[in-house]
Amino acid sequence: MTLATTIMIVGMGFILTVLLTPLFIPALKRLKFGQSIREEGPQSHMKKAGTPTMGGLVFIVAIVLTTLVLAFYLKVMTTHTIVLVLVLVGFGLIGFLDDFIKVVLKRNLGLTSLQKLIGQIIIAIAAFFLIKPGNFSTVIEIPFTDWSLNLGIWYVAFLIFWLVGFSNAVNLTDGLDGLVSGTASIAFTAFGVIALVYDQKDIAVFAFAVTGALLGFLIFNANPAKVFMGDTGALALGGVLAMVSVLVKHELLLVLIGIVFVAETLSVILQVISFKTRGKRIFKMSPIHHHFEESGWSEWKVVIVFWSTAFLAAFIVVLMEVM
Repeated sequence: MTLATTIMIVGMGFILTVLLTPLFIPALKRLKFGQSIREEGPQSHMKKAGTPTMGGLVFIVAIVLTTLVLAFYLKVMTTHTIVLVLVLVGFGLIGFLDDFIKVVLKRNLGLTSLQKLIGQIIIAIAAFFLIKPGNFSTVIEIPFTDWSLNLGIWYVAFLIFWLVGFSNAVNLTDGLDGLVSGTASIAFTAFGVIALVYDQKDIAVFAFAVTGALLGFLIFNANPAKVFMGDTGALALGGVLAMVSVLVKHELLLVLIGIVFVAETLSVILQVISFKTRGKRIFKMSPIHHHFEESGWSEWKVVIVFWSTAFLAAFIVVLMEVM
């Protein structure tokens, strides 16, 4: 795949999102699809109440259109392409239902954790059985070593854990304007490059389509955000990012490329464990991006530092893969 082709893919995702989002925001406002802000969150976030949410619908549409059109045009439409679209739309649908219940039906908790989990598991299992007939390897490589582990039939359990875990990790990270849009675009770009290194053009097309769509969305999602992606976008991005790592057979690299998502999740887990066992909090507030806000950092400073961390981690990983 040439540089010009990559730019075309990123560009189409970008342009579609930039064109669709201004049409979408007024519609969300008319429908009163405004974000509600948790009272226990930072007080500075209260001014964001009412900002349109469910913006993830826009870039999901842009990603699907870009992927399908260019995969056909470039003649790289495969089962993997279909699986990625399925996971993106499936996890996005779960997020949409969660957002709809919270925002429109005014039930603050949205879908229950069990309902979301069941939906995510069904999609993960469906994805596994779609890729398995193609002699899909159930071996997990340990990054930068010669070690590997063949999970066999247990790979489906790993796939469920991976997709559900990263879907929720990205959702936890989505708490500041532009934070997920930026970090996720970096992660998808990294996996797009890795896919090209291993001549997986079908996956590269999808990954770069996501990059373009997220960069387009970032124009409207950066501080001060005019629209939020909501669970619709965050759950979809996390689930399909994990699926991309699976299809390029570099699953564990996601821990490094997605270091921000991992850190955000660990901060929540450690906070809960510490409070329940010792009655004390480790962080001023979790996820950890709120800890830095409560420590006096501006929202924009937190986002820039987290973007930089994500870029540095992804750059090092890609560099090591290319060398």
